[in-house]
Amino acid sequence: MNVYNTYAQSSNFLTMSSEPSSPANDNPAHSQAVRAQMRLREMILAAELPAGARIAELTLVDKLGVSRTPIRTALMKLEQEGLLESLTNGGYAVRTFTERDVSDAIELRGTLEGLAARLAAERGCAPVLLVEARECLSKIDQLLATGSLNEDAFSAYVTHNEEFHALLGEMAGSDVLRREWERVIGLPFASPSGFVVSQAHSPQARDMLIVAQDQHRQVLQAIERREGARAEAIMREHSRLAQRNLSEALRNTDFNQMPGVRLIRRRG
Repeated sequence: MNVYNTYAQSSNFLTMSSEPSSPANDNPAHSQAVRAQMRLREMILAAELPAGARIAELTLVDKLGVSRTPIRTALMKLEQEGLLESLTNGGYAVRTFTERDVSDAIELRGTLEGLAARLAAERGCAPVLLVEARECLSKIDQLLATGSLNEDAFSAYVTHNEEFHALLGEMAGSDVLRREWERVIGLPFASPSGFVVSQAHSPQARDMLIVAQDQHRQVLQAIERREGARAEAIMREHSRLAQRNLSEALRNTDFNQMPGVRLIRRRG
């Protein structure tokens, strides 16, 4: 199993929205638009549509084998995701991101997760969420108990890590905060596992995941003990690991591990 493919399946940034099934979602036009959206996203991240390239609708009609209507829908969705930008004279172009853009998105996620942890500690959270969070962390413990992690283990880590962060977002009991968190993790490269896969083959990979796991345990303990300030500080610090992974990913010249990194411009 390829780690990058698993990341692509788990990250809000790389997958289509998990909307509930409805008649609108089941009709052929909607299905074509979703398929076009997924294929275009893959093409952008694999640099088949390079950064800065203008998107020609007619070319996509031939390449994807669908009509212009679902392609237009897909392009609008990808603009909302942040992968495309609309041009003043019409049409779209593949966006590029500065290192600061991505760093700010990670910082914003850390801020929101810190707030969620503090509110969960101060207000208290549903016991069932704490039970689910502990179970999730136990699964991660099992993965990290081995001396080294193969690709399957990294894939499983990504899944459980995303699950834990989602549970943390629910613990605050705030629909407003949950919506903002979901919006932020939809920003390019801002998901909790956004740069974990870039470390998959690093000698320090397991060590960094152990540090992250300890922070997971510490924040859960702080929430249970109703230590709001401590819980918030831990999650803010937790986001610093993602910032470090961002720097490592940009220093890594093997773009095959995470092709989307091609879209990020390093600071001058």
